[in-house]
Amino acid sequence: MTDKQFIVRSIPDSPLPRTQDLDPVFWRILAARGVNCEAETRYSLKNMLDIDEIRHLRLAAELLAEHVIDNNRILIFGDYDADGATSTALCVRALALLGHDNTDYLMPDRFVDGYGLSISAAQRIIQRAPHCIITVDNGIASFDGIDLLRGHGIDIIVTDHHLPASKLPNASVIVNQNAWGNEVLGKNLAGVGVAFYLMLALRTFLRDQGWFDERGIAIPNLAELLDLVAL
Repeated sequence: MTDKQFIVRSIPDSPLPRTQDLDPVFWRILAARGVNCEAETRYSLKNMLDIDEIRHLRLAAELLAEHVIDNNRILIFGDYDADGATSTALCVRALALLGHDNTDYLMPDRFVDGYGLSISAAQRIIQRAPHCIITVDNGIASFDGIDLLRGHGIDIIVTDHHLPASKLPNASVIVNQNAWGNEVLGKNLAGVGVAFYLMLALRTFLRDQGWFDERGIAIPNLAELLDLVAL
């Protein structure tokens, strides 16, 4: 039998105020996990972070919007786990709802490509000739693959939530709160949550550019995709 290690979380000296009729043990558990106030336990949509609270999100949305407006081929590069699969599906569906009909996607082969945007995966992507790539749930450590693709003049938007190495990849834009040590909010987002925020920001930018009015289409309700985010 292997040895087991028990880690006891420290509890703040002043536990959270009991503003709800909940057991005090529950509040101690929350306090030990860094919850600072009762409002942080609410998960309604109105409590979501504003898109301006996620670094580089607007930059990524503006770059992505350029490709949407020009009807360039956008490729979603996902991962083979649940987070990567839902992120990929979400982006493909969101782009269609937003009026873009030139979207492609690629899921890596675990045994052929390994993890992330590897050289092998990048070579397969080049054959599909995309103008822009969105990595979802990966990319923050894909240095060689991203360098190869950037050398072919392809824009790359990295959306990820994993911890970075000592340096960052040479992507066009990186959206990952864990890549910036001085960011506090949004560090616990799953990859699909980061992808969802990018699609929200893209919708906002396209709306402000008159994209939907010009085409006579209704602004889509991206809340329809929250089932994928919940997974």
